[in-house]
Amino acid sequence: MRDIRTLDLNLLKTLDALLDERSVTRAAARLALTQPAVSSMLTRLRESFDDPLFVRTQRGIIPTPRAQALAAPVKRLLEEINQLLQSESFEPATATNTFTIAATDYALQAIIVPFMTRLRQHAPYVRLSVRTIEDERIQTQLETGQVDIALMTPETTPPDLHARRLFDERYVCTFRKDHPVMQLPLTLDQFCTANHAIVSYLGGAFRGATDVALEKMGRARNVTLSISSFLVLTEILRTSDLIAVVPEKLVQHQADLCVTEPPLAIPGFTKVAAWHERTHHDPAHQWLRALLFDLDSYV
Repeated sequence: MRDIRTLDLNLLKTLDALLDERSVTRAAARLALTQPAVSSMLTRLRESFDDPLFVRTQRGIIPTPRAQALAAPVKRLLEEINQLLQSESFEPATATNTFTIAATDYALQAIIVPFMTRLRQHAPYVRLSVRTIEDERIQTQLETGQVDIALMTPETTPPDLHARRLFDERYVCTFRKDHPVMQLPLTLDQFCTANHAIVSYLGGAFRGATDVALEKMGRARNVTLSISSFLVLTEILRTSDLIAVVPEKLVQHQADLCVTEPPLAIPGFTKVAAWHERTHHDPAHQWLRALLFDLDSYV
């Protein structure tokens, strides 16, 4: 019994060449093989199809009816296999892909807002789905295609993902411009006695990198509000006497907030884009990441 599992697809290339060339010598030259190698492959073809396939004449070889019947299907099959091996092209101007990015609300403001403007300029029909990042699930989400790109920090990025640095961020101190107490330059005493707001994504935390830095100096601040959203924080600062230490990109275009250097050194952080091997070589995803990596040119 003949079985496709026992058929070498290279034999089909030989059959196609023999059908076109009607000569073992010319078929061998076309395939960059020796004439004995092609003759050997013809023997295997005859065994696979249980037919002579070609008979010799004074002017070369001619196909049997069985070989003639195979000609069109074999050529079509080889063309389809060749297409499978070709890289799929991606045309941004006409593409209708949907991509999913996982991000914090800080990344929404600092990255997604300007990125979306750039994306619409180059790929007007592409859709972008942005979802809240879940550090504990992001590995599975990237593996299964629920998320295409995750905007993370190096510390939270699983080690077996691809990742590339987007930018380094630093912290600034901010409060409303008509604050009744805060004055510039901001002193460490002013900073420590003020009422602070802090962002805790998991909720309920009243300390962060600023408090660690203060402790090393033997100082502490008064944190009176803990919320889970940077975007809500900026609105609270506009309507209260609270102050906050926030990433600079979050408030660099907020005209009604005063932005100044903190009176102590606070370590910043790095933002990276992470993705799975599953999409690493896909042309559409490669294009999207390249646009994202060009962030410095439009932020």
